[in-house]
Amino acid sequence: MNTQLVKTLAQIIKSLSEEERILLESELHPQQDWETTKKRILERNQKICQQRGGKPLEPSIDEIFYQMREERSEELMQACFPETVKEEEND
Repeated sequence: MNTQLVKTLAQIIKSLSEEERILLESELHPQQDWETTKKRILERNQKICQQRGGKPLEPSIDEIFYQMREERSEELMQACFPETVKEEEND
């Protein structure tokens, strides 16, 4: 075990502002945050479905997630590879 590394990291973490600590925590546990968010979304969807007499929302939550992922992927591609994206649009 690298004791010196652990001590150095502890000192750095202690020196962080509250805002930086929150950001660090979200970086260390992103899956947990996602699971909490997904659970909240599904619970709200169920309440809305009950209010609508059992009729589900359109589009489904899975379709919405897929669309959001596609949009984000497109944004990232344009940001990282602007020349490539322009070439593909021209084809």
